[in-house]
Amino acid sequence: MSTDQILIFVILSATLVLFAWGKWRYDIVALTAMTAVLLFGLVTPDEAFAGFGHAAVITVAAVLIISQALKNAGVVDVVASYLLPHTSNPLIHIALLTGLVTFLSAFMNNVGALALLLPVAIATAKEHNRSPAMVLMPLAFGSILGGMSTMIGTPPNIIIASYRADVTGTAFGMFDFSPIGSVIAIIGVLFITLIGWRLIPKQRFKENAPEQLFEVSNYLTEVMVTTDSPLIGLAVNDIESLQNEEIGIVGVARGNRFTLNTNPNYALKENDILILRGDPVTLQSKFADANLEFQTASGKTFDDLTDGDLSLTECVITATSPLVGRDVSYLRRRTANAVAVIGLAHEGRKIRKRLRSHTFKAGDVLLLQCEKAFVSDMLVELSLLPLAERGIQIGQQRRVLIALGIFIGAIALGAFHVLPMAGAFILAILVYSVMGFLPGKDVYRDVDWPIIILLGGMIPVGRALESTGATELVASGIVNLTDGLAIYWVLTFILVTTMFLSDIINNAATALVMAPISVGIANQLGVSIDPFLMAVAIGASCAFLTPIGHQSNTLVMGPGGYQFGDYWRMGLPLEIIITIISVPLILYVWPL
Repeated sequence: MSTDQILIFVILSATLVLFAWGKWRYDIVALTAMTAVLLFGLVTPDEAFAGFGHAAVITVAAVLIISQALKNAGVVDVVASYLLPHTSNPLIHIALLTGLVTFLSAFMNNVGALALLLPVAIATAKEHNRSPAMVLMPLAFGSILGGMSTMIGTPPNIIIASYRADVTGTAFGMFDFSPIGSVIAIIGVLFITLIGWRLIPKQRFKENAPEQLFEVSNYLTEVMVTTDSPLIGLAVNDIESLQNEEIGIVGVARGNRFTLNTNPNYALKENDILILRGDPVTLQSKFADANLEFQTASGKTFDDLTDGDLSLTECVITATSPLVGRDVSYLRRRTANAVAVIGLAHEGRKIRKRLRSHTFKAGDVLLLQCEKAFVSDMLVELSLLPLAERGIQIGQQRRVLIALGIFIGAIALGAFHVLPMAGAFILAILVYSVMGFLPGKDVYRDVDWPIIILLGGMIPVGRALESTGATELVASGIVNLTDGLAIYWVLTFILVTTMFLSDIINNAATALVMAPISVGIANQLGVSIDPFLMAVAIGASCAFLTPIGHQSNTLVMGPGGYQFGDYWRMGLPLEIIITIISVPLILYVWPL
């Protein structure tokens, strides 16, 4: 083994460990890996930065922008409006939602499709008095399944298609993934609808009934500052008896006026009403010390919180939100004290303690209060997904048809090789912008920049694997390990290995690592590379065992009230089914 090979194995191993650890976001890890291969001379400067101009990177970004245009046109809302009234039966409810998100995910970013239907799923669950836990994990899994069906459905497919072009000169086409991916998606949706959702722990359905996602009565209490209270004249920030890890001041009211974002230097006066957040038992222990008089039930406070221009919004933090890794003080600074956290649920658990020390994570559910006029801007600026009920916004029929026509036209240009797929999508984006489907300020709003950086950073790492001969070394080891086994079992080994990696690290990174290795194995066996690349594409999209393998799983964890160990219960049998049906399908559609 050469020095360069040792270096790239060390860098790759450290990168995979950092991906799995999750301490640093995956784009930072990818940039670190890119810098390392550049510093050690494993790639040239041109090769190190060429990844950011790679067709796969451009295509992923373009798909995200087009997804936003389709949403703006009301395409999803129109489709949903026809299906969702027929959700009275639980099986039909799950089948319609899962089937719809699966279909949409084939033609737009799968996380984007999930984001569009997440509030719809919660609203329909509440309407039928069902727990969101019953429908949200099926919704997330459906979004992942649908992405397998076309080249643009998920980043791993785009990566695999582009890598084939690098190796053979010809990329996989738009629908080359469909014969296998569509079958897997259909069988997967049937499994989820008939059997899979029943494997979710039943206590999630009871613990997370629709009305229990957030109960403000668990968080808020009103007390009045009495005449002889030692708090009179003290600034809010100076009230040490209340500013601790268990109790916090949410706001101060005088008379009927409620002020949430109280000036920290405001001096308390007699008859001021303090709105406190914390465990009621702990609050009661403080009443005697501070001479505070209990006022009203917390349920009354909930009504006050939404009086006038104020609004409560339930939302989930996405992986790209600037709040990830930050705390409440950052949120208040970022929004100039216009937004306040009233409640938070983390990994399916309600938090009734002090929130200011909590570090936000993707999947956390927040109950936020701000002025009604600011809600939409807040959700966009902070990359939050709303969970509250909303009506289906049906776009004008003409706009929907035009938007679909532009999208279909772009696909046709790419499929018939009039333009490269990336070029066809860029043309579609330009047309959408000219026709007003994409306002200038919103064009790049939904681009998942960490994913773009991840792809651009990991592509040179993959090239270093090939240029140093490390790929051939790993391929030789696997070929020797599987010596004497039929190609069927070699493909199964690649598929299962890719599945395992995808469950613990980002699926795009998994595809970038496994694609050159699979091609190396195929070359050493003297067979076509296509079935091996397809095995990697499918395996990289099968992140069903954990909430961290795919953003869709992360996003539903908080709203569904799931625990980390809930996912494998439905995910493991689903991955087994996919393994059993996909390998024969691959060999049939893409013979050796």
